[in-house]
Amino acid sequence: MSGITQLSQESFDSDGNKALRTTMAAVGEAVLGKEDQIRMALCCLLARGHLLIEDLPGMGKTTLAHALGDALGLNYQRIQFTSDMLPADVLGASIFDRDSASFRFVPGPVFTQLLLADEVNRTTPKTQSALLEAMEERQVTIDGVSHPLPKTFFVIATQNPGSQSGTYPLPESQLDRFLMRIELGYPGHDAERLMLQSGLSGQHKKSVRQCMSVEQLIDLQDRVDHVKVSDPLLDYLQRLVDYSRTAADFAYGLSPRGTLSLLQAAKSWAFIDGRNHVIPEDLQSVLPWVASHRLASTNGTLSNGQSLVAQMLDAVDVL
Repeated sequence: MSGITQLSQESFDSDGNKALRTTMAAVGEAVLGKEDQIRMALCCLLARGHLLIEDLPGMGKTTLAHALGDALGLNYQRIQFTSDMLPADVLGASIFDRDSASFRFVPGPVFTQLLLADEVNRTTPKTQSALLEAMEERQVTIDGVSHPLPKTFFVIATQNPGSQSGTYPLPESQLDRFLMRIELGYPGHDAERLMLQSGLSGQHKKSVRQCMSVEQLIDLQDRVDHVKVSDPLLDYLQRLVDYSRTAADFAYGLSPRGTLSLLQAAKSWAFIDGRNHVIPEDLQSVLPWVASHRLASTNGTLSNGQSLVAQMLDAVDVL
């Protein structure tokens, strides 16, 4: 809705929020006990970002991606990354057509609306870089010709912890391309019991109904862009960012891209809550998932990003 200039609180509550709640409930029927992670994934999509899920194998990363694609009516492709995969396996390539005596472009699996990049840290840095450049530019350039990706292009990349053998850790510059990084973790006791009971009855792979069209999703993304942000809220955001750049415990702080990502995620979070304006609690809710993979401590480790975020929230006053 490019003509939107200002949306009333009523239109936010009635138009967008009901569809989002229905979508989260539908995905929650397939991914049991992970309501917070489902909301984070949807928040990331509405903010036009990309999502990195880091967790052990078998935690439901692929199930979450499938369920989101089904609920939102998105075309879906999955790439299982391996150490021998080449950039052309992801992006596509130009091949010679004998009939026309010319080269023609054959699109790779990246040309889809929702891409699951499974175990992205098992492929080489060269192939990782090819995917991440496509994520950033939302187009693929082969032989000097640019091929645009779909408007709703959304990547859910998964990676196993760095301690797993045979991995190529994503460098800091590549991690910054992901708006959020989340973990799914082990299911709760009740959710796991329900999963076991469903599995015993042969119903462990539950189909997810479509809850909105692609056009509705694009409309909601446009509405997120028009969520209002006050000057005091921007002051609070800048104080958080400045602290990450100047505090002694931080090797480096949030980049300008990270700052913009934090603001856009907060607007998306407010929209999901049915509000047309951002409040400090929105920033505080998304900060751990937007900032932790972008921060490093002075001892040179990235693993304590969550503790650095907690330090930011404790040290910086809202007012």
